Order: sequence, then C-alpha cells, then structure tokens
Amino acid sequence: MILIFILLLAVFNMTAVHSLEEAALLSRLEPNVSESAKFRAMRLGPAMAGLEWLDPDQTAALMVKHDYDLTECEDLSYDNKKLLAGKPAEYRELSEAYRTVFSDLVYFPIPESTDPETPDVTYEDGWQQPRTYGGERGHEGCDIMGGQGERGFYPVVSMSSGTVEKVGWLEQGGWRIGIRTESGAYLYYAHLYSYSSKWQEGDTVKAGQLLGFMGDSGYGKEENTVGQFPVHLHVGIYIRTAHYEELSVNPYWILRYLEKRRISCEY
Repeated sequence: MILIFILLLAVFNMTAVHSLEEAALLSRLEPNVSESAKFRAMRLGPAMAGLEWLDPDQTAALMVKHDYDLTECEDLSYDNKKLLAGKPAEYRELSEAYRTVFSDLVYFPIPESTDPETPDVTYEDGWQQPRTYGGERGHEGCDIMGGQGERGFYPVVSMSSGTVEKVGWLEQGGWRIGIRTESGAYLYYAHLYSYSSKWQEGDTVKAGQLLGFMGDSGYGKEENTVGQFPVHLHVGIYIRTAHYEELSVNPYWILRYLEKRRISCEY
C-alpha cells in the first residue's frame, strides 16, 4: 500500500512538473509578442543563422522554448503541438511576424569583391546602442562598416524584391532608400553616397539589384551633409504590428544569416 502511494505521489509530482513547464512555456507566448523587446532583439544565434532557409514555424517554436534567445541553442528540432493547442492565435501571430521579416530576404546587402586586395566589410551587434543626434535614442539597425574608407566605393544591393516606398534626403539617414517587401517588411538603407538610378516612390526593385553606393551622408539639415561619421551602410528592418506602423527589429543575426548569400562583383 505504501509502495502504491509513493508511486502515485511520484506520478502526481511528475505531472505537476510538466504542467508547470507547460504553463511557463505558454506564458512566453502573449498577445502582441511581436512588439516585445525580446522578439525585436532577433537573437537567432549561429546555428539558426547557418541554416539555408529560416522556417517561421521552427523559429517561433524554438524562440518560445528558449525565451527568445537562441544564441546558445544547438538542437534545432522543435515541436509546436503544445503551442498550437494552448495558444493557437498567439503562436500563429508570432510565426507570421517571423515570416514577414524573413521570407523575402535573398542577398546580403554588400557584394563580395572579386579583387582579393579589396578590404571586406565588417559589422557587429550594435542594436539599441545609444545615439544622441536629434535626441537621446537607441540605435534601430546594424551598421556595416567599409574597410576601405572612401565614400562611393562599396556597392549596395537590395536584400529583397519589393517596391520603393521612400527615397531621397533624410536628416538622420542622409541619402536613403526604403523598400517594402511583398510580405510587408520595410527595409531601410541609409547614409548612401549616391544612387544607382533616379529612384522614384513606387518603382519596382529586384533582389540583388544595385541601389547605390555606401557613404557617410546624413546628420545634417542641409542636403549633402557628409563627414559626420565613418563611411558605412545603416541597415534597418521594420514591421507593422497591432499598435505600431513601423517597429524596428534587430538586423544583426539576419545579416549573419544572409552572409552565405553574397553576390560577387568586381570593385
């Protein structure tokens, strides 16, 4: 009798533990999770960034399981049954948000030079680092730095196909171009030296198409202000959410994912 009681107690405790784990899992999947700081940080990690294709369902399930940080995750197997059973609407919202960000991305924005003497670009995770021009704010993008400091040297290509939504001078962004992808992400390329053509709002852009050249324009009320910072390309990625027309997400790990997809050209 005592043995039966102990076994029943063990089963009860195991069930309780699983219930607590499931509750903790589901607690990470709240409405409007795509507006949270954890989602926006996009901590995909090296294993996910090394994949040939990012599956939104896999990403959503793994992010919830690992509390939106996959930087240490090596096991990319996933099971989304509990999430679909427990919070189907919230899970689909999260998966769709990842689909919006990932699904149209094709190329890394700076081609690889065929000239071995050309210094390659570098970048690091500068998400939400403090910026002061125009007021205190967090950095809403990733800066790709040119190893060759000359403005107009590095070509900038479109990461996706889409439609030009904004183009021209912007005080903070200098000569910039913003492209809306078919899935709804807004891709922002700033501080250009020049454009490859006379882009107009509404123009169609193909993935890999030349947009312009890396520069150091911006941080000035007057057009053609340059020299306020080193030559680089600022890449921003924004999505629409329930409460925000444009909400930024961290491009760093997304760029790491795209590094394997670089166009090669001579420059």
